[in-house]
Amino acid sequence: MLRRGMEIIKKFLIKFWLPLGITVVMLAIALAFTMVLLVRQQITVHINNITIRQGPDVLKSAQGMLKKGEHLNILDRDNGWYKIQREDESTGWVAGWLVERKEPVKHMSLLSEATIELDPGHGGSDNGASSIDKKHFEKNYTLALAQKTQSELQNNYGTRVLMSRDDDQVVGLLKIPKVGEAHRANAFVSFHFDSTDENNTGSGFTSYYGKEDNGSQELAQYLNSSMAPVMPIKNLGVKQADYIVLKYNSVPSALLENGYINSSRDFKNIRNKKYQQTIAKRVPLGLEQYLNYQAKQTE
Repeated sequence: MLRRGMEIIKKFLIKFWLPLGITVVMLAIALAFTMVLLVRQQITVHINNITIRQGPDVLKSAQGMLKKGEHLNILDRDNGWYKIQREDESTGWVAGWLVERKEPVKHMSLLSEATIELDPGHGGSDNGASSIDKKHFEKNYTLALAQKTQSELQNNYGTRVLMSRDDDQVVGLLKIPKVGEAHRANAFVSFHFDSTDENNTGSGFTSYYGKEDNGSQELAQYLNSSMAPVMPIKNLGVKQADYIVLKYNSVPSALLENGYINSSRDFKNIRNKKYQQTIAKRVPLGLEQYLNYQAKQTE
């Protein structure tokens, strides 16, 4: 009886080995995929003081704070934000890039939960303005400055930074604002260096804004105020301008002209890495003050 049963099973396996094999493989893949999803939905917090908010944005109301070592379930994702469930089953939204971060944040603030787009002006075949000797181009210094600012924001504040470009390439002017808009950026900052028709006839730094009704004017003012005390060149103030990256941008936006590249005096600073680093350290302070202002407006 047993032998007959074994023969029946053997014949069955021989006849249906292919569909059975496929079924087993598919079940194994499905099980592995399910395990991966389960692992991805769970995470451990590695840094302290991550704010829990009522929605996926830094300006949403706070409702708690995460501590290092907490175990979370991720229920949903929205533009870099995680909807999480804590061990006490309470839920809320947190900045996903902070939850994923392993290194402590030196300056934890609203800026840590913000998404900022940095735009190094010009690039590729578009050199921008040039120095008096025509050997140094605006595009290279805007990129260097933006990268220093990116490093400062990410390393010391934990900010999520978007770059309109991170190498020597042309980016269409109308495409630049789309980067921040697609990721619901909280602010946009474009870096430039000014120029005049005649060499050595201009000097100073200027902060520009485009729209007056979306926070751009306040953003430009806070950035200008944060830079003014430490800049070695004249402050030309805050002005309105219809630059494309400002005019066609729904994100609060500012454009910084950080000196005249065809001015011997200004260019001496522009090419100095310490000058670039000074600006890179002051821009986050202006952004932080701007976000604090915005938060008060939403209370």
